[in-house]
Amino acid sequence: MARPLDVEARAELLCFLVVGQLLAFAREGVWLRTNHLIESAQIWPASNGAQCDWLERARLVEASRAIAAEESGARFPKDDADLHRLFNLRTGWFLDYRSPVVQRIHTRCVTYLKAS
Repeated sequence: MARPLDVEARAELLCFLVVGQLLAFAREGVWLRTNHLIESAQIWPASNGAQCDWLERARLVEASRAIAAEESGARFPKDDADLHRLFNLRTGWFLDYRSPVVQRIHTRCVTYLKAS
């Protein structure tokens, strides 16, 4: 049974969206389109046993844009091998929280959510 997003799950979903944005920008030089962000914001809760209403997803999508823009000046992997290391590919496209880049972005997301 799906459960509502708690504070940590909200931060993890936001981190997932931000990393997705930065990944797209690193690979293609453009940010994710809105429909891709919305799809990602629907997929993450479904694959993590959580539920999130459309308004909360919309707020997190918008927050991901702001954080990704701020993080775009920080060091972020550019080549495919380094980009893939942000994920634990053995279990699917789940973020690897052992990655210092993912840890930094997650911390930024927690800070953002606490301030909002």
